[in-house]
Amino acid sequence: MRILFVGNSFTSRNNLPGLINGLAAARGIEIEHKLISAGGASLRQHLNAGKALEAIASGGFDTVVLQEQSTLPIKSPARFRDSARDFDAAITAAGARTAFYLTWARRNAPETQKALTDAYGEAAVELGAALIPVGPVWERFLATHDEPVLHDPDNSHPALAGSYLAACVFLIALLQEDPVGIETPVKGLDPTTASLLRQSAWDICTELTT
Repeated sequence: MRILFVGNSFTSRNNLPGLINGLAAARGIEIEHKLISAGGASLRQHLNAGKALEAIASGGFDTVVLQEQSTLPIKSPARFRDSARDFDAAITAAGARTAFYLTWARRNAPETQKALTDAYGEAAVELGAALIPVGPVWERFLATHDEPVLHDPDNSHPALAGSYLAACVFLIALLQEDPVGIETPVKGLDPTTASLLRQSAWDICTELTT
């Protein structure tokens, strides 16, 4: 599978695409990926810059994963939807599928998760796109676990555990594979914590779809 990731540091931090690749490889799935990322960038900025559209038009990608600036769907859901529609039109024309990377609320503003979830969910339904519900999984995990910490000390970006949990959700929601039992080591993440995150991702995703 060839995947293009378009986003910012929420995607590039801790090499999320690489973490997804490692989990997928353990399930016998080979992934080639390309990442187009700019610090703090919105989807509209990526559209205006042109690099992402050029990559999409070149063809060859099966899926294009879109990650909006972390608070924009809360502050301006209409602007997010407009950008999502423009990207989806280009992605569909290139024969690929759109996937939305639904991100998480900041640690000090958990109440904003609903607005993020609603904005991404409505866009996915409208456009027939895949939805990777990382934010809702984080929300449920944090409701019952104090450790490991998912947020970076800045209360916004992901810590390694947060990115690994996100990668497990991608494996489930995008690749339809179960991460439980995968023992591929991740530098900086102890095996017991990694096992907890894999099991939690599977259990929560199962809850979300029932």
